[in-house]
Amino acid sequence: MRALVMVAAVAMLTVSPVSAQPPRSPELPTVVTNGRAIVKRAPDRAFVSFATETRASKPDQAQKDNARAMEKVRDALRDQKIPDEAIRTISFNLREDVDWVNGKRVPRGYVVSNVIEARVDALDSLGSLLDEVVKAGATSVGGIRFDLKDRDNAEREALRLAVADARSRAEAAAAGAGVRVVRIQTIDEQGAVDVPRPMPMMRMEAAMAADAPQTPVAAGEIEIHATVRLTAVVEPR
Repeated sequence: MRALVMVAAVAMLTVSPVSAQPPRSPELPTVVTNGRAIVKRAPDRAFVSFATETRASKPDQAQKDNARAMEKVRDALRDQKIPDEAIRTISFNLREDVDWVNGKRVPRGYVVSNVIEARVDALDSLGSLLDEVVKAGATSVGGIRFDLKDRDNAEREALRLAVADARSRAEAAAAGAGVRVVRIQTIDEQGAVDVPRPMPMMRMEAAMAADAPQTPVAAGEIEIHATVRLTAVVEPR
C-alpha cells in the first residue's frame, strides 16, 4: 500500500507543472486614430503615349507601312533628345477591318496600330515635342501622365505628416477622456498614393500648319495621399 501512495505522489508531481498556466498580463487601455496627409508637388516628369495606325489590303503591307511610320515617330523623339531607353512599346495590334452590308461580311482590308510610351524629363519642351512627333506621323497622342523623379521622398514626407496627424488626434482624444498618451503601440500604413488627372486620348492631324501655335501643356500639381492607423497606450493624468 505504501508503494502505491508513493507512485501516485510522483505522478502528481510530474503532471502538475504541465497543467499550470502563467498569469495573464492585464490589457492596457488604448486609443485608436486615423491620420491623413496630402503632399503637393509640381511634376518634373511626364509619360506620353504615341500611336501610328496604317491600313492596307494585305496584312503584311499594313505592317510594313506601320513600321515605317513608327520609325519616323521614333526618329522625331530622338531629335527631341528622348533616349531609346526612355521609350517602350505599349501595344501592337493587327486586325482585319470588316463591314456588314445586308447581313453579309465585307472585308475592308487590314489595320495595324502600334502604341509606344515615351518618358519626358524636360517638361518645358513637352509642347514642342508633341507638335514635332505629330508632324512626323503620329496619328494619336494621349495618355499623358505626370510624375516625380524623386517620388520616394514625397511619399515619405506624406507618411511622416500622416503619422503626426494621427498622433495629434490621439492626444486630443485622450485629453477629452481625461487621460494622456504614454506611448505608441502600433502604426499601420494604409498606403501612399497619388491622385492622377485623367487625360483622354487625342486624335491629331498629321499635317499641321507651320504657323500653328505650340501645343499648350499644363502640368498642374501632383497630390500624394498617405493614411495611417495609430494605436496609442493611455493612462490617467
